[in-house]
Amino acid sequence: MKDFLKKLLKQKEEKRSTLKQRGDSSEDVNVVRSIIGEIEEIDKEIAELRQQIEALPDDPIAGGATPPTEGRSQQVTVGAGGSSGQMAQVMATFGMANPNQRAQAPSDPYGTIEYRQAFMAFAVRGEIKPELRADAQTTTADVSAVIPTTILNEVIRKLEVRGRVWSRVRKLNIKGGVDVPILSVKPVATWITEAASSDRQKVQANTKVSFNYYGLECKIAVSLLADTVTLEGFESLVIDLIVEAMIKAIEAAVVSGTGTGQPLGITKDSRVPAAQIVTLDTTEITAYQPWKKKVFAKMPLAYKAGAVFFMASGTFETYIDGMVDDVGQPIGRVNYGITNGIQERFAGKEVILVEDDLIQPYDTAAVDDVIAIFCDLSNYGVNSNMQLTMFRYLDHDTNQWVDKAILIADGKLLDPNGVIIIKKGEAVSGT
Repeated sequence: MKDFLKKLLKQKEEKRSTLKQRGDSSEDVNVVRSIIGEIEEIDKEIAELRQQIEALPDDPIAGGATPPTEGRSQQVTVGAGGSSGQMAQVMATFGMANPNQRAQAPSDPYGTIEYRQAFMAFAVRGEIKPELRADAQTTTADVSAVIPTTILNEVIRKLEVRGRVWSRVRKLNIKGGVDVPILSVKPVATWITEAASSDRQKVQANTKVSFNYYGLECKIAVSLLADTVTLEGFESLVIDLIVEAMIKAIEAAVVSGTGTGQPLGITKDSRVPAAQIVTLDTTEITAYQPWKKKVFAKMPLAYKAGAVFFMASGTFETYIDGMVDDVGQPIGRVNYGITNGIQERFAGKEVILVEDDLIQPYDTAAVDDVIAIFCDLSNYGVNSNMQLTMFRYLDHDTNQWVDKAILIADGKLLDPNGVIIIKKGEAVSGT
C-alpha cells in the first residue's frame, strides 16, 4: 500500500512540474491563471498523499520479515525457568500515526509555499483561502493577510542595502506608550580627607522618550498586480513596490518628520541644543575655518567618535570636495580607499550622500533650510515590530480593488546632545 502511494505521489509531482513549466513559458494570462488553479489542487493532493505515507508502516519484505526501522519500539520478554530453558521473545510494535492528528506545524507558517500561493490569490483575485485564516472559525468581513516571510525578509534586506540613513539608525522593538528613561545626571567624584567624606549622590534618569503607534502604508494598484501571475514574479513585484515607497517615507521621517502622525525627525526635535544649530553663509560654506569653529568645535567630545555627515551630493561636490586648510592641506576629498571605490570624507569624517529630496543641496536650499546634519545615527531609535500587513478594499470612486501594505512604527532621537544641524545662512553682499 505504501509503495503504491509513493508511486502515485511521484506521478503528481511530475504532473505539477510539467504544469509549472507550461505556466512559466506561456504569455497568455488566462492560460497561466488556469494552470495556477490546477497546481493548487495538485498541491492539496500531494500534501494528503504525504500525510498518508507518513502514517503507514513500511510494506513487508519477502519472507514475511519486516526490517526494524526508527520509530518502532522493541520489547524483550524473558521467560521463567532455568538458564537452559530461558529464551527471549522479541516483539516489534508498529505505531501507526493517528490519521486525524495534524502534522506538526512548520516553524514559520508564513514562509510555506501553500501560504505564499494563497497570499498571491488574495492579492490578485481577492480569493480568501483557508491558509490565510488564523482560525477555521474566522468569519470577519474585514479580512487581512500577513505578508509571507519570504517577502518580509526581502524587504528588510533591501532597506539595509538601499537605505543609507535607515541602515544606521537603532532598531527597537518595545511596547508603544512605554517611557524609556535616559540618564542625564552623572555622579561626581570628590577628593576626601581623613576627617571628611563625600556626600551621597542620587543618580536619576529624569528625562525620557516614549514611542507611539503610527501607521505607514503603501497602496498597490490591482491592475498592476493582475499582470503578474507567477509566484516568483508576484513576490518580486511586491518587494520592489513596497521598498520604493516605504524607504523614502521612513528616511524622510528620520530627517524631518513632524512628530504628528509620524516619527519626530532630527531637524524638528526641539530638544537639540540651540548652540548646536548653526548657519553657514555663502562665504563660510567654502572655507575650513568656519566649519571648524561652528561645526566641529560645537560637537561634544563624547559624541565625536561615531559622528558622520549627511548631506546632498551637490553640497559635497560643489563646496566640500577639494577644500583645503590654511596651509593647503586637503580637508574634503574622495580619494580615501579609492582602490575599493570612492569614499567621501570631510576632515577625517565619513560623508553619507543622500537624495536631494531628503536634504536639499546648498544651491537650491532657501535661507534657514537644513543643508547638512553631523551626528551619530545610532542615537536615533526606530521602534517597530517590522511586521507588514496587507489589506484589500474597494475604491468606489474608481471601482477598483486596492491592496494596501501597512507598517506600524515610530521614531525619535534617544539622545539629542550629539547632533549638529547645519543650515543655510543669509547671503553675504557682494557674493
